[in-house]
Amino acid sequence: MADIERRFTLQVPSSTENLAMIREFVVGVGGQAGLGESEIGKLELAVDEACANVIEHAYGHDVSKDVTVRASFDSDALHIAVIDEGQGFDPGGVTQSELDELVQQRKSGGLGMRLIRTLMDEVKYEIVPGQKNELHMMKKIR
Repeated sequence: MADIERRFTLQVPSSTENLAMIREFVVGVGGQAGLGESEIGKLELAVDEACANVIEHAYGHDVSKDVTVRASFDSDALHIAVIDEGQGFDPGGVTQSELDELVQQRKSGGLGMRLIRTLMDEVKYEIVPGQKNELHMMKKIR
């Protein structure tokens, strides 16, 4: 029997008030995909961080813009894309400071990308300046 891919999309205004709705969406999709509780928690945290970054950095808290979360899964993997049309950035240009250095400087921020890469099995960026930004994340289904 052929493997069936399931697809889901959530589009919400760019507001921190909608992060709870995004987390519920991701938890629901993770459960349907068959992820365990621990893996769903990692997925939820990674997507929450990615969406918070879009709201704050890409859109500068402009609630007239939308954040789209697209999810698909089959029996092998769950794929999540966080899509925005805000200000892009060069992920290669972001230095990955040492954790001890960030703690010593009592610096908030700078951990989002490191956290997302730690929580997910694969992370890729697709940036088309002036058009769209997509963060693609993948979690293997074991």
